[in-house]
Amino acid sequence: MKGTIFILATLLGLGSVSDAVAQELTDIIPGVSINHFKMERNGKYLTVEMAVDLAALNVEANRAVLLTPRLVNGPDSLDLPSIGIYGRRRYYFYVRNGESMLTGKDEMSYKASKKPDDIAYRNILSYADWMDGAKLLLHRSDYGCCNTLLAEQGGSLGRHTEAFFPELVFVCPEAEMMKSRSLSGSAFIDFPVNKTVIYPEYRRNTVELGKIEATIDSVRNDGDVSIVSVWLKGYASPESPYTHNRDLAIGRTKSLKEHIRQLYHFADDIIVTEYEPEDWEGLRRYVENSNLDHRTEILEMIDSNLDPDEKEAKIKRTYPTEYRFLLQHCYPALRHTDYRIDYNIRSYNNVEDIKRIMAERPQNLSLNEFYLVAGTYEPGTAEFTDVFETAVRMFPNDEIANLNAANAAIRHGNLEAARRYLDKAGSSAEAVYARGALAIREKDYETAVVFLEKAREMGLQKAIATLTELAGRGYTE
Repeated sequence: MKGTIFILATLLGLGSVSDAVAQELTDIIPGVSINHFKMERNGKYLTVEMAVDLAALNVEANRAVLLTPRLVNGPDSLDLPSIGIYGRRRYYFYVRNGESMLTGKDEMSYKASKKPDDIAYRNILSYADWMDGAKLLLHRSDYGCCNTLLAEQGGSLGRHTEAFFPELVFVCPEAEMMKSRSLSGSAFIDFPVNKTVIYPEYRRNTVELGKIEATIDSVRNDGDVSIVSVWLKGYASPESPYTHNRDLAIGRTKSLKEHIRQLYHFADDIIVTEYEPEDWEGLRRYVENSNLDHRTEILEMIDSNLDPDEKEAKIKRTYPTEYRFLLQHCYPALRHTDYRIDYNIRSYNNVEDIKRIMAERPQNLSLNEFYLVAGTYEPGTAEFTDVFETAVRMFPNDEIANLNAANAAIRHGNLEAARRYLDKAGSSAEAVYARGALAIREKDYETAVVFLEKAREMGLQKAIATLTELAGRGYTE
C-alpha cells in the first residue's frame, strides 16, 4: 500500500478524561467544600463544573474572601472567574465608590449576609495544549481594608489528562488509469415450445426484457459513461435432446441480441453472445440445496461422465417422482439468459465535481476520488466520516476501503462500526496497526501492544511511535 497519510488525533472532536469526575471534595480550604466536581474537554473547549458549598464560610464585616479556581501546569497558569464573598463594610465600600469588585465584572460577587449556601459554578474556556496534565487548584485569598492581602490558602481539585488517541494511518488508494465497471444479472425470457422468436408481450417477457433494458439504461443515460460491450449468454434446460437444446440456446440468444440491437442501435461488435446448450451447473446447485429424496444419488448422476442425454434419461428413469418435481420447479429457471454490461467512466479531477458526483452518482467514483474529497474535510467530522462510509458501500469487499472506513469510524468514535470494517480490511501493516489503535480506544492495552508490535515487525514506523507513547503514559510494562 502506498501514499499513506497520518491524521493527528488531537483535532476537533476528541473527548478527554480527568482524574476527578463528579467527585465530592471536602476540606479543600477552610469553610469551603466542593461537590460534583467535573472537568472535561469537548473539542476546542475545556469545561469546569462544580457545586461550591459556602455554608460554613464566615466573613467578618471588614474582610473579603476571594475563591479563585486556577489551572496550573508548570510555568503555565490561568485564573478562572472568581467567587467573591464580602463582609458588610467591604461590600458597601465598593458599592459607594462605584468600583468593581476585587477581580472585575466576571466575578460572582455576594454580600456575606446574603451569600447562598451552594453555588453552581460552571465555566467554559478555550483549550490550549499546555492544559493536558494541568491541575485545577482552588485558591482562597483573604483581604482587609485597602485591598490588603492578609492570607492565602489553596487545595487541589483534580487534574485534566487527555485520553490517549493514537495517530491513525489512512491509505491513499492508487488512481485507476481506466475506471472499468460492469453490471450483470439474469433474465428468464419465455419462448413458445421449440421456438426461438422473442414475443415481448408473451407471459412475463415484458418484465424480464425490462430488467435488461433497465440495466442498460442506468449507464447509457449517464453522459460520463461509455458502454464497451453487452454480453449475453443463453441457456436451455436438459429435458430435450442435447443437439436440439443447442440449437434453441443459439437461436434464442441470437434473437435477444437482435432485439437489443434494434432497440438501442448498438454497433454489431458491442453485443457479444455465448450459449450453453444445457445448464447442468444450475441443476446441480438446485439439487444440492434441496431436500429431495435421493438427493445424493441424483448428484452423483449429474457429476458422472455420462453424455448429457444419457444422464438426463437415467435420472428420469431411476427417480421418476423426483424428476417430475425438477421438471416442474427447477427446469423453467434453467432456461435463462445471463447478461453483463461492461462500461467505462471518465475520471474526475476537480474536487467540487467529485462532491457533486458523490451526492448524485457515487457509483461513478473511484476509491482515489473519494480519498481526494475526504482530504477537504476536518477529520472526525460527519462529512469526513460520510465520505469513507460511502466509499466502502460502493466497494464493500475492498480492503483499503474497509481500512479507511474503519479509521474514520475510530476517529468519529463509532467503535462497533470500526470492528465491522476491520474484519474485511485484510492483513497489511496498516490494517494490523488499525486493530491496535482500536484496542487502545477500547482501553485494551495488552491487545493493542500485540497488534502494534506486529505492525512494527512488518515495517510500519508509526507503530514504533505509538508503542513509545503507550510506554510513556504507563500503559505498558
